[in-house]
Amino acid sequence: MAGVSTPALAAAVSHAGALGSLGLGASTVTQAEAMIVATRQLTDRPFNVNLFCHAPPRRDARREADWATTLRPHFARYGSTPPDSLSEIYQTFIGHAPMLELLLDLSPAVVSFHFGLPERETIQRLRQQGIVTLATATSLQEALLIEQQGIDVVVAQGYEAGGHRGIFAPQEPDAQLSTFTLVQLLRRRLTIPVVAAGGIMDGAGITSVMQLGAQGVQLGTAFLLCPESAADAGYRAAINNSIDGRTVLTSAISGRPARCLANAFCALGEACPASAVPDYPLAYDIGKALAAAAKAQGVHEYGAHWAGQGVGLIRECDAASLVRQLAAECGWN
Repeated sequence: MAGVSTPALAAAVSHAGALGSLGLGASTVTQAEAMIVATRQLTDRPFNVNLFCHAPPRRDARREADWATTLRPHFARYGSTPPDSLSEIYQTFIGHAPMLELLLDLSPAVVSFHFGLPERETIQRLRQQGIVTLATATSLQEALLIEQQGIDVVVAQGYEAGGHRGIFAPQEPDAQLSTFTLVQLLRRRLTIPVVAAGGIMDGAGITSVMQLGAQGVQLGTAFLLCPESAADAGYRAAINNSIDGRTVLTSAISGRPARCLANAFCALGEACPASAVPDYPLAYDIGKALAAAAKAQGVHEYGAHWAGQGVGLIRECDAASLVRQLAAECGWN
């Protein structure tokens, strides 16, 4: 999850024997370079960097203005107003030559993609550099395309997963496949390795999906309460106060479907059709502004508190200890 990963978290996970990850989808080239360099100062182990490959947003002045009008009363509640216009706050990796050159220069061990794929030439250049490539699939169709484009490993993201769905075309129907089902489907049809993601929080979950044929697992929510995570106090409190671990899949916060702890922003989204929300990342621009206005007044009900369905199983400990616990639960020690 791009908002909570840090060099300290990635380094701690890698140093403990797993593969740490830096979420760079929300980073500029300068920020990405700083995070990669900082991680390398903390560990000499391999780590992954994750990038977003979303389609450019479709601009619709009426829809953007109407969405601002919908959110205006919520801004007013916290003494603020919506921004006059919405900006494309995050640049896609598709066609992003400066970011590609940075990756080729720094050559992280692993590069992964979410929301889609970059150009085939980009994938080839990364692989020629010795970089292992991964990409997220939420369906068989996406996974087949990932394999056809020459990606090394597919991440099977089940519907349980926290944060943004990796779906390539969010305006189209979502297959909503569970991790359990998707892993088996991809193992049956693909020749490249499959990594399971979504709802996995402990050794029992890891063992289960690997028995289904996954060659690896990806955990995100499990690390949210680690001290190395960038989750703020409001985010951490929301996790600890979530007695039943209820999560909601919403597009209202960012413009793309993402699984979040149930909060006021999710409730707002449930009352509006998805078609009313501007495209990602335009909606995220105004969503972040609303979250900041509320947070300034001590209210955290509008934050992007991404979490998977397994959040009720979360443990609070440092990242290295969690990796060791997971390994022990799997009998790998």
